[in-house]
Amino acid sequence: MKSFFDIVETIKDVVSGEFPDKKVFDKDVAELLDISQMNFATMKKRNKIPFNELLDFCAKRSIAINWLLYNQSPESLIEPTNRFYMVRYFPSVSASAGGGAENEELEYEPLMLEENFVISLGGEKELRHIEAINVSGDSMEPSFAYNDIVFINRSKVDVDRGGIFTIRTEHGLFIKRIQVRIDGKLDIISDNKDYPISIAMRNEVEIVGRVVGRFGAVE
Repeated sequence: MKSFFDIVETIKDVVSGEFPDKKVFDKDVAELLDISQMNFATMKKRNKIPFNELLDFCAKRSIAINWLLYNQSPESLIEPTNRFYMVRYFPSVSASAGGGAENEELEYEPLMLEENFVISLGGEKELRHIEAINVSGDSMEPSFAYNDIVFINRSKVDVDRGGIFTIRTEHGLFIKRIQVRIDGKLDIISDNKDYPISIAMRNEVEIVGRVVGRFGAVE
């Protein structure tokens, strides 16, 4: 993923036509993203990418967000894409990769994706099953980190071959690696070895869907 500095420079190229008589500065980008100049400077220094603000920016200009996040030329961003795809993104929903889960209002916003990323998710035919949510906690590091956006395919709930799934238990919503034991119980595994493996009966775990992709907050 591109750094916040590089993303800012790309935004400057994209919006340069909106400032025909002057150079585009960081303060202009901060205003476009509706971020205070102080917070913007802090984010840039810490390479903390403001996903929600970037999503709004892209939605207003019909730009797929992963065109901004990944290493593509500014020229490919200047022309608004007619070939974008959308999934539902729930910015207030977090699946825990740690000790607890946050599950608030189920309001969603459209998240536009570029074609190559859609292919990595399984193709256009799968998009009706896919939703995007946030990650909280550190138990799935290095596979997933706090503030990653993950893509969940709700049609893929078969855990017999194992894999990484979003699950719901009596304790909340989680992202975990699942393996089926010989006795039929489920091993609920954290990729961070500081966390122990949990064991659960199948009827104690609701499989929400398989994790099929992510936008990493830090690369």
